[in-house]
Amino acid sequence: MCDQHEEEKINIYCLTCETPTCSMCKVFGAHKDCDVAPLPDIYKRQKTELSDAIAILVAGNDRTQALISQMEDICRTVKENSHRQMQYISDKFDELYAILEERKRDLIETVGREQDQKLGHVRSLIRQHGDHLEMSVKLVETAIQSMEEPQMAVFLQSAKEVFKKITDTAKASNIERMEAGYESMAHFIINTEDVADMLRGIDFQTGEDGEDSGDEAPEDLTTSPGQTGDSERHL
Repeated sequence: MCDQHEEEKINIYCLTCETPTCSMCKVFGAHKDCDVAPLPDIYKRQKTELSDAIAILVAGNDRTQALISQMEDICRTVKENSHRQMQYISDKFDELYAILEERKRDLIETVGREQDQKLGHVRSLIRQHGDHLEMSVKLVETAIQSMEEPQMAVFLQSAKEVFKKITDTAKASNIERMEAGYESMAHFIINTEDVADMLRGIDFQTGEDGEDSGDEAPEDLTTSPGQTGDSERHL
């Protein structure tokens, strides 16, 4: 019932003020100069719009969940590739153990540091996406509850706030994604053909100096397009 006219039912919607009201308010009251429309028409229209918005939001949640799963796979692949690369480095250094023991430890730690850096970055993004997904799921629940509201006026009063929250959530969804090949550890390659008096200064090298290496590093579990030899580091 109308707050201003106790015997009048709310039966129209003020388009200017965006609020349900009654015919008396339109004729004699606060909304006499406003544009109005039948309440059922606006109810049906906004309920349809909210239903479409929920569908879009659910689809976005599915994409976010798929992205989180992909990033979790990247974490596993980074660890597996790191382990393979560390083992490869360890085998080569064992052949020249007496001279290379100290350097072996240093280089393995280098791989480990990059692994930790990559995992830390990916996990940070996973947390961001997870927080966004949790907020979005709660918003879906709120929107669905709003859809179940039988009173048209109550529904219209709450729908505007739900729409705003959905819009804000959509704007906050542009979180960084991983670049192709981020999980690769193939740039850690060593060469054990160097003479003994040069081993004490051995280190990871870049560019053409390492391109003629006779030793091949183990391949990553996944090969990402777009990677070239220029990005590899040889030892």
